[in-house]
Amino acid sequence: MYIERVPNRNSPPAVLLRESYREGGKVRKRTLANLSKWPDELVEGLRILLKGGVALPSMDDAFEILRSRPHGHVAAVLGTLRALGLEKLLDRRPSRERALAVAMIVARVLDPRSKLATARSLGGETMSHTLGGELGVEDADADELYRAMDWLLRRRDRIERHLAGRRLADGSLVLCDVTSTYFEGRKCPLARRGYSRDGKRGKLQIVFALLCDGEGCPVAVEVFEGNTADPGVVGAQVAKLRERFSLSRIVLVGDRGLITGARIREELRPAGLGWITALRADAIRKLAGGGDLQLSLFDERNLAEIESPDYPGERLVACRNPLLAAERARKREELLEATERELEKVAAATRRERSPLTDPEKIAVRADRALRSRKVGKHFDTEVAGDGRFAYARNEERIAAEAALDGIYVIRTNVPADELPAGDVVRSYKSLSRVERAFRSFKSVDLKVRPVHHRLEGRVRAHVFLCMLAYYVEWHMRRALAPLLFDDDDPDAAEAQRASPVAPARPSPAARAKAARKRTPEGLPVHSFRTLLADLATLTKNRVRPVAPGAPAADILARPTPLQAEAFRLLGVKP
Repeated sequence: MYIERVPNRNSPPAVLLRESYREGGKVRKRTLANLSKWPDELVEGLRILLKGGVALPSMDDAFEILRSRPHGHVAAVLGTLRALGLEKLLDRRPSRERALAVAMIVARVLDPRSKLATARSLGGETMSHTLGGELGVEDADADELYRAMDWLLRRRDRIERHLAGRRLADGSLVLCDVTSTYFEGRKCPLARRGYSRDGKRGKLQIVFALLCDGEGCPVAVEVFEGNTADPGVVGAQVAKLRERFSLSRIVLVGDRGLITGARIREELRPAGLGWITALRADAIRKLAGGGDLQLSLFDERNLAEIESPDYPGERLVACRNPLLAAERARKREELLEATERELEKVAAATRRERSPLTDPEKIAVRADRALRSRKVGKHFDTEVAGDGRFAYARNEERIAAEAALDGIYVIRTNVPADELPAGDVVRSYKSLSRVERAFRSFKSVDLKVRPVHHRLEGRVRAHVFLCMLAYYVEWHMRRALAPLLFDDDDPDAAEAQRASPVAPARPSPAARAKAARKRTPEGLPVHSFRTLLADLATLTKNRVRPVAPGAPAADILARPTPLQAEAFRLLGVKP
């Protein structure tokens, strides 16, 4: 039996169920049923049955999905890494170690976890995504990842040299900053007690310095013992820039705690490097007291270039930010009020009827503790009498002297004015915020360098280096995906809104519109980087098999949504 469609001149074709038979040596056919009124899908199902196909109650019974794995975010990150040439930068030849190192870098962007948890996410039985299959490392275990870290660390110098060659050149702006992160465990030689920027007093920590280009793209990272002070890092970075990266003429930008007067004399000047940093508060007070910094300069402008014999051969760019001045005044008043409340507790203890505090030494100790706790003791005058009386008052003269310098900061540099005008000096110093953004990504937002569980010194260095390479990939992804993110994708328009380099940054009109509507101009939803990765993860790779006996399974990719398709287009990769 078979189905035949017979054309009708002025009507739809007739759909007939027929069979063939022989009569007198000739092949004849007869009609068994007229199927013209049947729905097309029913006719097609009968045709398949007549050809030996299998009848199924519904489409759900036609295939079975053996496994569904999140794939889109893997394709985006891994595709970007390869487009950047980072895979070949690790090693030109494919190898198991290279694949494992790439897997750890990509996994750090996708879902930063311990190496044991990362190995489980790659495994065939417990995989959280398609990364293990894409790189052929489904059978990797934690020990293999540790060995791959050792393999990667041996190549760090060469990798950083190539990254610097891509992003830096003689005359470049190099941003440098230092941070610390607390440590889990007590066995690592690098773990020391030091000044904690995380506010984790009493915990061991490590210190690491990050070098970025002027746009904030990372090129190198170095780990130090946890008790290393900021100035102790500068010499190592200068040596790296000059000897390993072969840069003889760069401008190093660092904050006032990193590039100090001593580092300038002992490290930067002998090396012949340019630098941009800022003066400490006591140095600004000295300039104002000596008459080199006239506060009347800021009556009609917020930026002025001054000179001082204390800084021969240097340029000083004085700036005043009214918003910063208001914030410092607010914070100082809060600290003063909080200190007054503590001092009043001491005074109340001396006046109480039962067991009053009368010992002058004890009164002095408690008052000193209150004054030191918020570091505004210089703004108070206190008196402890021999009979146990205690009095305190604000020193309005000192407060007024400090308030006069609120919002004023002074940037110092040795770069000539014909190479870098005063406004660009300010912009260059403010670009340190890009390194601070990198540290936020490193430590809390995206890559989560902590907690650090490794014990061996080399593994700790490799762990931080992995995080830097992951941020290198993320930095480029954020730049490409900016139209879909809350990030400002029109920095030129944003800069054009600033009356001067000292004025606070403002988002561009396009960024404000995105933030207000939560939609792009094309109507797509706006995301943070994390939530966009989560959206891309819903693009799955499905292992599908027909129900027919012996039918092979195949991987079928879900259809991208318009948002996902646009993300891949911006990244220039295919899912």
